[in-house]
Amino acid sequence: MRSPETLTPDFAACYAAQFRLIAGQLAVYLGNVEEAQEVTQEAFTRAWTRWGRIARYDDPAAWVRRVAWNLATSRLRRARTALRHWRSQRLELVAGPGPERVAIERALEALPVNQRRAVVLHYLAGLPVAEIAELCRAREGAVRTWLYRARLTLARHLTDEVTDDV
Repeated sequence: MRSPETLTPDFAACYAAQFRLIAGQLAVYLGNVEEAQEVTQEAFTRAWTRWGRIARYDDPAAWVRRVAWNLATSRLRRARTALRHWRSQRLELVAGPGPERVAIERALEALPVNQRRAVVLHYLAGLPVAEIAELCRAREGAVRTWLYRARLTLARHLTDEVTDDV
């Protein structure tokens, strides 16, 4: 039995000589270079843990190649199964956002960050002004001002949206 020190160079030599070759073959088979490299790396990792036995084979690279090809085939099978499952699902189409929601989102985007945050926290999350002030580290008067200015901007923006549509 060889010592671990003598196994490492053999493994390193096998890896250096075979990695690109095996990964290249699998890249064509899988249609993806990164996946092929992952599979090849996994095969070499498995070989490393068994290298004491594999190194005695006539062609240790053949073992690594077979394992890599088996792993690649398993990946393709799993992908095919997942695709079949996905296709068999009854997909219900969900309608996109309505024109009102799009208009509100555009109007909110037009607000400065502090005003937008205050509007969302107050009107959507239902937080009182005092709590918003604490969260934003601002005075309550500042939060009230943000809300007031935001309402003016939103009203102007949403009114413009309605008149543009008519």
